Formats: sequence, C-alpha cells, structure tokens
Amino acid sequence: MENDRQAVVVWLNHLKQVRSLKRFGNVHYVSRKLKYAVLYCDMCDIEEVSAKLSRFNYVKRVEPSFRPFLKTEYESKKETMHDHRSEDVQITI
Repeated sequence: MENDRQAVVVWLNHLKQVRSLKRFGNVHYVSRKLKYAVLYCDMCDIEEVSAKLSRFNYVKRVEPSFRPFLKTEYESKKETMHDHRSEDVQITI
C-alpha cells in the first residue's frame, strides 16, 4: 500500500541542524544558499510535524506544499484550436 506524501519546506537559520530533520521524514533537498530544506512526510502527519518543527529555535518558518491539491492534468491546446477552426470553416461554406 502506498502512503500519500506531502512536502514541507523548512526555512532554517543555520544548516547545522539539517541532520536532526531526518527523524521527521525524508530530507529530499537542502538549499545552502537560501537556507531551506524540503522534507517529505505522510499527509496525515503534516500538522503535527509542522507544529513540532516550528518550536525549534533554528527554524524560521514551516510551509506545507500545495502540490497534491493542484490540478496536474492539462488539456491539449491543439485540440481546442482545431475544434474552433473546424466550426469557422463550416460556418463560412
């Protein structure tokens, strides 16, 4: 069974504590320049994890990712343009 996962962006004051984030989920990416880490955890634990992380002194803020809630299936632009052109041709004949 596959668990639904969601990303959490953790903004840090120092990068020394990145290792301690591993106990809350999988650390996917760390930006050294902008000082943030992307952490993946279960969707049902997002609120608990973000509350625990925000209590630490080295954490500036915690932001959940909204990617699971966005529409990722797009319509083809060519099909809609072709439909409009065929309607125009039928009207002009």
